[in-house]
Amino acid sequence: MSAGEDVILRLEGVTKVYSGMVALKHVSIDIRKGAVTVLVGENGAGKSTMMKIIAGVEQPTLGKIFLDGKEIRLSSPADAEALGISMVFQELNLLGNLSVAENIFMSREIRRGGIHIDHAGQDRQALALLDRLEAGIRPDMLVEDLMIGQQQLVEIARAVSLNSRIIIFDEPTSALSAAEVEVLFRVIADLKAQGVAIVYISHRLEELIRIGDFITVLRDGAVTGNERMANVDTKWIVRQMIGSDAKDFSKSVQHELGAVLLTCKDVTLPRATGGLAVDQVSFDVRAGEIFGIYGLMGAGRSELMECIAGRHPQAGGHITVAGRLVDRMDTAGRIAAGLAIIPEDRQRDGLVTILSIAANLTLSSLKNLASIFHIRPQDEMREVKQAISNLSIKAPHPEFEASSLSGGNQQKVVIGKALMTRPKILLMDEPSRGIDVGAKADVFRTMRKLAAEGIAIVFVTSDLDEVMALSDRIGVMSNGKMVGIYERNAVSETDIVAASAAGHKKAKAA
Repeated sequence: MSAGEDVILRLEGVTKVYSGMVALKHVSIDIRKGAVTVLVGENGAGKSTMMKIIAGVEQPTLGKIFLDGKEIRLSSPADAEALGISMVFQELNLLGNLSVAENIFMSREIRRGGIHIDHAGQDRQALALLDRLEAGIRPDMLVEDLMIGQQQLVEIARAVSLNSRIIIFDEPTSALSAAEVEVLFRVIADLKAQGVAIVYISHRLEELIRIGDFITVLRDGAVTGNERMANVDTKWIVRQMIGSDAKDFSKSVQHELGAVLLTCKDVTLPRATGGLAVDQVSFDVRAGEIFGIYGLMGAGRSELMECIAGRHPQAGGHITVAGRLVDRMDTAGRIAAGLAIIPEDRQRDGLVTILSIAANLTLSSLKNLASIFHIRPQDEMREVKQAISNLSIKAPHPEFEASSLSGGNQQKVVIGKALMTRPKILLMDEPSRGIDVGAKADVFRTMRKLAAEGIAIVFVTSDLDEVMALSDRIGVMSNGKMVGIYERNAVSETDIVAASAAGHKKAKAA
């Protein structure tokens, strides 16, 4: 069969314009059945816009879409689903107050006699899908009670359940552990064998090379490269993405560390279902130090950060900032004490997407911009423009809604909002989740610069390369406990993984 006969979907000369901003410029791409077409580009390059057009969420300003050689119009996601096109969105589209099974079968419920919803039938089918993904999730669990990585698996289960001809995965592994990624790749291989066409978006270049059959690279809304994956390497991909071979991810800014700024003593968080999500965790961080916390999903990393930030009033233990005990348990009190957090889930916890970029940036620091009862507009806009410049946020105008930005630029807005509180200590939970090569470089340089200025940084990651490249010291968490703290120069990647695995084995044995 020729390459032309393999093509199931084709975009031809597609252009998309938003309020005068060109998101896509005459883009053409072929999607082939039984193959994985990977799509890569920096944040703001147009990847998600292109996929939303294929999924019927957005409509092209110009250009044509062909399915099986016939021109089609996709006016809504329902149109796309009816034609066998489904999408796993990077920003999760789940209803937290419904069960896992109800989310999987939302808008196409299984019914008895065409009238009543067959909840037991939905639960059985949902369980089979979840077992296929080795998710370890019950179908009757509320989605709002799941961790973000588990929610990602529910999104994937929903897409697989549609038996689609074309499935689009937009950053599907950004919240998954290494083991969960392996399961997903096995599922994708099964789908390929069944003739399903896969479109796969990721910023993890090693994933793209491993899983892709064809690659399309976007830069500034235009296609800069179309190739078979067998013909390219990492350097080629980066060159097409950014116009050069590489960017500096984590070059250290040499500086002396100061006195201890943050002390956490016996931090504990009980689970609603029993046991401890965070179990007697203690550590300290010095001014100018980057303290990396490594652990897999479920290790208690995010819960620890939320305890420190004051999100859980029921948390126990003691938090000391610059030698002073922080006795206010609420988040506002922690911000006032000099703590700021960049949460893992930017959409749910970091942004109000219907507000403007400017409003989001200043949301946590309005007190600093107020004169008695009124905000000083000129001061607010000066701070906003400075934050946009410092973080290289690609924004047409500060008054545009935050939802108009790409995922990476939304993350930069969340970081900017935290920095505008003038924190002594910055808590960063998976700061590079869903961020491309260029945006990672910007964020990592910002972290090093802030540390050089004397801010203490605590950041959580499940990426070994990141924790090894950025940290001065590394803490390893497993099953709610801090199982080890290591000087960066005295530990290897193997040591870190071994410590994490040993903590998990001890917990299982107990």
